[in-house]
Amino acid sequence: MVQYRQIRMPILFAVLTFISTLCGGLVALRFKNKIHLILGFTAGVLLAVVAFDIFPEINDLTAKLNGNIMHPMIALILGFMMFHILEKVLIMHYAEEDQYHAHKHPVVGIASGIAIALHAFFDGVGIGLGFKISSTIGIFIALAVIAHDFSDGLNTVTLALVNKNTRNKAIKLLLLVAIAPILGIFSTNFFTISPYFLLLYLGYFSGFLLYIGASDILPEAHSSHSSLSTILMTILGILLIFFVSQIV
Repeated sequence: MVQYRQIRMPILFAVLTFISTLCGGLVALRFKNKIHLILGFTAGVLLAVVAFDIFPEINDLTAKLNGNIMHPMIALILGFMMFHILEKVLIMHYAEEDQYHAHKHPVVGIASGIAIALHAFFDGVGIGLGFKISSTIGIFIALAVIAHDFSDGLNTVTLALVNKNTRNKAIKLLLLVAIAPILGIFSTNFFTISPYFLLLYLGYFSGFLLYIGASDILPEAHSSHSSLSTILMTILGILLIFFVSQIV
Protein backbone atom coordinates (compact mmCIF):
# COMPACT_ATOMS: atom_id res chain seq x y z
CA MET A 1 0.00 0.00 0.00
CA VAL A 2 2.82 2.44 0.86
CA GLN A 3 4.58 1.76 -2.43
CA TYR A 4 1.31 2.32 -4.32
CA ARG A 5 0.87 5.71 -2.64
CA GLN A 6 4.46 6.66 -3.47
CA ILE A 7 3.71 6.03 -7.13
CA ARG A 8 0.21 7.51 -7.14
CA MET A 9 1.10 10.89 -5.61
CA PRO A 10 3.72 11.92 -8.22
CA ILE A 11 1.34 10.83 -11.00
CA LEU A 12 -1.45 12.98 -9.53
CA PHE A 13 0.76 16.05 -9.34
CA ALA A 14 2.13 15.37 -12.82
CA VAL A 15 -1.42 15.63 -14.16
CA LEU A 16 -2.02 18.83 -12.17
CA THR A 17 1.12 20.48 -13.60
CA PHE A 18 -0.14 19.64 -17.09
CA ILE A 19 -3.56 21.16 -16.41
CA SER A 20 -2.12 24.28 -14.78
CA THR A 21 0.20 24.94 -17.73
CA LEU A 22 -2.60 24.45 -20.26
CA CYS A 23 -4.88 26.83 -18.36
CA GLY A 24 -2.25 29.56 -18.46
CA GLY A 25 -1.73 29.10 -22.18
CA LEU A 26 -5.45 29.07 -22.93
CA VAL A 27 -5.90 32.35 -21.05
CA ALA A 28 -3.25 33.94 -23.29
CA LEU A 29 -4.94 32.56 -26.42
CA ARG A 30 -8.44 33.57 -25.35
CA PHE A 31 -7.51 37.17 -24.56
CA LYS A 32 -4.88 37.79 -27.26
CA ASN A 33 -6.70 41.01 -28.22
CA LYS A 34 -5.56 42.29 -24.82
CA ILE A 35 -2.01 41.21 -25.52
CA HIS A 36 -0.46 44.44 -24.18
CA LEU A 37 -2.08 43.82 -20.77
CA ILE A 38 -0.99 40.17 -20.81
CA LEU A 39 2.54 41.24 -21.74
CA GLY A 40 2.64 43.70 -18.85
CA PHE A 41 1.41 41.01 -16.46
CA THR A 42 3.88 38.47 -17.90
CA ALA A 43 6.83 40.83 -17.45
CA GLY A 44 5.91 41.30 -13.80
CA VAL A 45 5.59 37.55 -13.31
CA LEU A 46 8.99 36.83 -14.87
CA LEU A 47 10.83 39.47 -12.87
CA ALA A 48 9.13 38.36 -9.64
CA VAL A 49 9.92 34.68 -10.25
CA VAL A 50 13.61 35.60 -10.44
CA ALA A 51 13.51 37.84 -7.36
CA PHE A 52 11.22 35.84 -5.05
CA ASP A 53 11.72 32.27 -6.20
CA ILE A 54 14.95 31.57 -8.09
CA PHE A 55 17.34 33.93 -6.29
CA PRO A 56 16.41 32.64 -2.81
CA GLU A 57 16.79 29.09 -4.13
CA ILE A 58 20.24 29.95 -5.51
CA ASN A 59 21.22 31.46 -2.17
CA ASP A 60 20.01 28.44 -0.19
CA LEU A 61 21.63 25.92 -2.53
CA THR A 62 24.93 27.83 -2.53
CA ALA A 63 24.95 27.79 1.29
CA LYS A 64 24.19 24.06 1.43
CA LEU A 65 27.01 23.31 -1.02
CA ASN A 66 29.40 25.76 0.65
CA GLY A 67 29.82 27.08 -2.86
CA ASN A 68 30.77 30.37 -4.46
CA ILE A 69 27.81 32.64 -5.28
CA MET A 70 29.83 34.02 -8.20
CA HIS A 71 29.40 30.78 -10.14
CA PRO A 72 25.62 31.03 -10.61
CA MET A 73 25.98 34.79 -11.17
CA ILE A 74 28.40 34.10 -14.03
CA ALA A 75 25.85 31.64 -15.40
CA LEU A 76 23.22 34.40 -15.09
CA ILE A 77 25.30 36.76 -17.24
CA LEU A 78 25.84 33.97 -19.79
CA GLY A 79 22.12 33.27 -19.94
CA PHE A 80 21.32 36.96 -20.39
CA MET A 81 23.95 37.55 -23.05
CA MET A 82 23.32 34.35 -25.02
CA PHE A 83 19.66 35.21 -25.52
CA HIS A 84 20.54 38.86 -26.23
CA ILE A 85 23.02 37.77 -28.91
CA LEU A 86 20.52 35.31 -30.39
CA GLU A 87 17.87 38.00 -30.74
CA LYS A 88 20.23 40.66 -32.10
CA VAL A 89 21.71 38.29 -34.69
CA LEU A 90 18.19 37.58 -35.94
CA ILE A 91 17.48 41.32 -36.07
CA MET A 92 20.55 41.99 -38.19
CA HIS A 93 19.77 39.06 -40.45
CA TYR A 94 16.32 40.39 -41.30
CA ALA A 95 17.17 44.11 -41.30
CA GLU A 96 17.38 44.26 -45.09
CA GLU A 97 13.65 43.49 -45.22
CA ASP A 98 12.92 46.65 -43.19
CA GLN A 99 11.83 44.63 -40.17
CA TYR A 100 14.40 45.97 -37.76
CA HIS A 101 11.89 48.25 -36.03
CA ALA A 102 9.74 45.23 -35.16
CA HIS A 103 12.76 43.30 -33.75
CA LYS A 104 10.59 40.19 -33.54
CA HIS A 105 11.02 36.85 -35.28
CA PRO A 106 9.36 33.43 -34.81
CA VAL A 107 12.68 31.75 -33.95
CA VAL A 108 12.98 33.92 -30.84
CA GLY A 109 9.53 32.77 -29.70
CA ILE A 110 10.43 29.14 -30.37
CA ALA A 111 13.73 29.48 -28.49
CA SER A 112 11.85 31.02 -25.57
CA GLY A 113 9.35 28.15 -25.54
CA ILE A 114 12.12 25.56 -25.57
CA ALA A 115 13.93 27.33 -22.74
CA ILE A 116 10.73 27.44 -20.66
CA ALA A 117 10.15 23.73 -21.44
CA LEU A 118 13.66 22.95 -20.18
CA HIS A 119 12.92 24.86 -17.00
CA ALA A 120 9.59 23.03 -16.65
CA PHE A 121 11.40 19.70 -17.10
CA PHE A 122 13.69 20.49 -14.17
CA ASP A 123 10.67 21.60 -12.15
CA GLY A 124 9.37 18.07 -12.70
CA VAL A 125 12.74 16.66 -11.68
CA GLY A 126 12.44 18.67 -8.47
CA ILE A 127 9.03 17.12 -7.76
CA GLY A 128 10.28 13.61 -8.43
CA LEU A 129 13.36 14.01 -6.24
CA GLY A 130 11.23 15.62 -3.52
CA PHE A 131 8.97 12.56 -3.31
CA LYS A 132 12.06 10.35 -3.11
CA ILE A 133 13.02 12.23 0.07
CA SER A 134 9.53 12.30 1.61
CA SER A 135 5.90 12.73 0.63
CA THR A 136 5.70 16.03 2.54
CA ILE A 137 8.64 17.59 0.70
CA GLY A 138 7.36 16.27 -2.60
CA ILE A 139 3.91 17.80 -2.04
CA PHE A 140 5.30 21.24 -1.12
CA ILE A 141 7.57 21.28 -4.16
CA ALA A 142 4.69 20.13 -6.37
CA LEU A 143 2.41 22.90 -5.07
CA ALA A 144 5.05 25.49 -5.85
CA VAL A 145 5.54 24.11 -9.36
CA ILE A 146 1.79 23.95 -10.05
CA ALA A 147 1.39 27.57 -8.95
CA HIS A 148 4.15 28.67 -11.31
CA ASP A 149 3.12 26.42 -14.21
CA PHE A 150 0.14 28.64 -14.92
CA SER A 151 2.53 31.50 -15.64
CA ASP A 152 4.75 29.13 -17.67
CA GLY A 153 1.82 28.41 -19.97
CA LEU A 154 0.89 32.09 -20.11
CA ASN A 155 4.47 33.12 -20.88
CA THR A 156 4.97 30.44 -23.53
CA VAL A 157 1.95 31.46 -25.59
CA THR A 158 2.56 35.19 -25.08
CA LEU A 159 6.19 34.94 -26.22
CA ALA A 160 5.22 32.82 -29.22
CA LEU A 161 2.49 35.21 -30.38
CA VAL A 162 4.41 38.42 -29.78
CA ASN A 163 7.30 37.01 -31.84
CA LYS A 164 4.99 36.46 -34.82
CA ASN A 165 4.41 32.72 -34.48
CA THR A 166 1.11 31.24 -35.61
CA ARG A 167 -1.61 30.15 -33.19
CA ASN A 168 -0.96 26.49 -34.06
CA LYS A 169 2.76 26.84 -33.33
CA ALA A 170 1.98 28.55 -30.03
CA ILE A 171 -0.27 25.63 -29.08
CA LYS A 172 2.46 23.12 -29.97
CA LEU A 173 4.94 24.98 -27.77
CA LEU A 174 2.35 25.09 -25.00
CA LEU A 175 1.90 21.31 -25.18
CA LEU A 176 5.68 20.86 -25.07
CA VAL A 177 5.91 22.98 -21.91
CA ALA A 178 2.90 21.21 -20.36
CA ILE A 179 4.39 17.76 -20.96
CA ALA A 180 7.91 18.73 -19.81
CA PRO A 181 7.32 18.54 -16.01
CA ILE A 182 5.63 15.16 -16.44
CA LEU A 183 8.73 13.87 -18.22
CA GLY A 184 10.88 15.43 -15.52
CA ILE A 185 8.97 13.66 -12.75
CA PHE A 186 9.30 10.24 -14.35
CA SER A 187 12.92 10.79 -15.40
CA THR A 188 13.99 10.75 -11.75
CA ASN A 189 13.53 6.98 -11.84
CA PHE A 190 16.48 6.73 -14.24
CA PHE A 191 19.10 9.30 -13.18
CA THR A 192 20.16 11.77 -10.53
CA ILE A 193 21.16 15.41 -11.03
CA SER A 194 24.16 17.09 -9.48
CA PRO A 195 23.23 19.90 -7.06
CA TYR A 196 26.10 21.97 -8.49
CA PHE A 197 24.71 21.59 -12.02
CA LEU A 198 21.30 22.62 -10.75
CA LEU A 199 22.88 25.71 -9.15
CA LEU A 200 24.45 26.76 -12.46
CA TYR A 201 21.23 26.05 -14.32
CA LEU A 202 19.23 28.26 -11.96
CA GLY A 203 21.69 31.10 -12.56
CA TYR A 204 21.52 30.63 -16.33
CA PHE A 205 17.72 30.55 -16.36
CA SER A 206 17.59 33.69 -14.21
CA GLY A 207 19.57 35.53 -16.86
CA PHE A 208 17.17 34.30 -19.54
CA LEU A 209 14.10 35.44 -17.58
CA LEU A 210 15.59 38.84 -16.76
CA TYR A 211 16.36 39.46 -20.41
CA ILE A 212 13.00 38.55 -21.86
CA GLY A 213 11.15 40.21 -18.98
CA ALA A 214 12.93 43.56 -18.72
CA SER A 215 14.49 43.93 -22.19
CA ASP A 216 11.92 42.26 -24.40
CA ILE A 217 8.41 41.79 -23.02
CA LEU A 218 8.06 44.97 -20.92
CA PRO A 219 9.15 47.35 -23.72
CA GLU A 220 6.84 45.50 -26.13
CA ALA A 221 3.92 45.89 -23.71
CA HIS A 222 4.37 49.67 -23.80
CA SER A 223 5.34 50.02 -27.46
CA SER A 224 1.85 50.89 -28.72
CA HIS A 225 -0.44 50.66 -25.66
CA SER A 226 1.54 52.36 -22.93
CA SER A 227 -0.95 53.13 -20.20
CA LEU A 228 -1.56 53.07 -16.49
CA SER A 229 -3.47 49.80 -16.88
CA THR A 230 -0.41 48.10 -18.39
CA ILE A 231 1.75 49.32 -15.51
CA LEU A 232 -0.84 48.07 -13.02
CA MET A 233 -0.84 44.65 -14.70
CA THR A 234 2.94 44.48 -14.28
CA ILE A 235 2.59 45.33 -10.59
CA LEU A 236 -0.19 42.72 -10.30
CA GLY A 237 2.09 40.06 -11.80
CA ILE A 238 4.82 40.95 -9.30
CA LEU A 239 2.44 40.89 -6.34
CA LEU A 240 0.90 37.58 -7.42
CA ILE A 241 4.22 35.75 -7.49
CA PHE A 242 5.30 37.43 -4.25
CA PHE A 243 2.24 36.19 -2.37
CA VAL A 244 2.40 32.72 -3.99
CA SER A 245 6.06 32.40 -2.99
CA GLN A 246 5.30 33.45 0.57
CA ILE A 247 2.32 31.13 0.94
CA VAL A 248 4.06 28.09 -0.56
